[in-house]
Amino acid sequence: MQSADSSHDPDSSPEANPTDFVWSYRGYQLRASEFTTSMVHLFRAEISRANVWRQRLDATTNWAVIATGAVISFAFSSEAVGSHAVIILNTLLVTLFLGIEARRYRYYELWSSRVRLMETDFFAAMLVPPFQPSADWAESLAENLLHPDFPISIWEALGRRLRRNYLWIYLLLGTVWILKIWIHPTAAASVDEFLRRAAIGAVPGWLVLIIGLVYNGLLVMLSLLTTNLRRASGEVLPRYGEGIDLSKILQANGIKPGRTGAWFRSSKKRQQILTLIITDQPQKVGDHIMQEMRRGVTRLDGTGMFTGKPHAVLLCALTVTEVPHLKSLVAETDPRGFVIVTPAEEVLGVGFVPLQDQSS
Repeated sequence: MQSADSSHDPDSSPEANPTDFVWSYRGYQLRASEFTTSMVHLFRAEISRANVWRQRLDATTNWAVIATGAVISFAFSSEAVGSHAVIILNTLLVTLFLGIEARRYRYYELWSSRVRLMETDFFAAMLVPPFQPSADWAESLAENLLHPDFPISIWEALGRRLRRNYLWIYLLLGTVWILKIWIHPTAAASVDEFLRRAAIGAVPGWLVLIIGLVYNGLLVMLSLLTTNLRRASGEVLPRYGEGIDLSKILQANGIKPGRTGAWFRSSKKRQQILTLIITDQPQKVGDHIMQEMRRGVTRLDGTGMFTGKPHAVLLCALTVTEVPHLKSLVAETDPRGFVIVTPAEEVLGVGFVPLQDQSS
C-alpha cells in the first residue's frame, strides 16, 4: 500500500483538492479521507464483534458461578446419604462451561486480533514516521478477512480461562466436597469413616477420592503447561522483563530487528500460490498483470494436445489474497483464457521471501 498524487477528476466535488493524496492498492485508488473513513468503520465493526464475544465470555463464567452457588446450598441443606455426589456432577458441568468458554474465547481473539492490527499498524503508524501503514500489514489484514483463522489454539484458550477463573471454582468445589463429607451432618471420627461417606453407590470412597485428585491434578497441569502460550492479542500481558533479550523475543515471534509493528503478530508464512494462465493473448494479459499487480510473469510455449494449436502459458507466483484480482484481470483481458490455481510449497525471490535469507 503506498501513497500517490491523485489525478484531477472533473466529476469530483468542487471541494476536492486535485493534489490530495490517495491510497493506491492493486489498481484501486481512494483519497486519503475515503480510505481512512472506510478503515474507521471497519475498526468500529471489529470492536463491536469483539465486545459481543467478550460479553458471551462473561455470561459463561456467570453460569458456572451461579450453578456452583446453587449446588453448594443444596449440598449443605440436604442430609441424605450420597448428597455430596451433586458436587461432583457440578464439577463436570463446570468443565462443560469451561469448554464452551474456551471456544468463545477463540472467537473473541479472532476479532480482537484484527482490532490490534489496526491499532498498532494503522492508527499508531499515523503518529510516527513514515506515517503510513506497511504493505505487510495490509496483506495480513486482507488475508484474515478473506480466510479467517483462529489466532490462538484451543489449548491456550483452555489454559488462559482456567487460570483466570475456573481454577478458583474447582478449588472451591473440591474444598466444599471435603467439608461436606467430613463435617456434615456430623464430624467424621476417623479417616475410614470419611472414606465410607465418600462412597457413591458401588464405587468405594477411596476410588472416588483418587479420581478426584487425578482429575483436579490434570486441570492444574493444563493450566501450568499452557502458561507460555502467549498468542492472545486482546490481553494486557507483560511483554518484556528485566534480563530478557528483546531481540530474541522479536526473532522468536518472526520479527527482524528494525521492523515496526505489533510483535505479537502471527509469524506463520502466508500461503503462496502458483498460477498458470493459458491464453492466446499473452502479451496483453502479461502486461496487464505486471502493470496492475506489480507481479512478474514468465511465458512458456505450449501446444493443445486436442487441437494441436500453439498456446502461451504464463506463470505467475502470488499470495493467497491476490488470486481474486488476477482472475478478474484475466477475465477482463482474455475471457477465453484458462486459469489454473495451485498452492506452492515455497516461493523465494523478489516480492516474496528473499532468496539470500535461505542461504544462511
